Amino acid sequence: MLETDSPYLAPSPNRGKRNESSYLIHIARKVAELHQVSIERLAQITTDNSIKLFGC
Repeated sequence: MLETDSPYLAPSPNRGKRNESSYLIHIARKVAELHQVSIERLAQITTDNSIKLFGC
């Protein structure tokens, strides 16, 4: 799962601004790059993990 739990640590290119949910795409892109998967695959993985965690 990905989250925006740190209000004062916005990802680049938004450093210096208050962190918000709309910046999550920057985190997702970096995680996908580090794990060498597509952003679409990462979206599926994180969605599946959320469903497992919350039982939805």
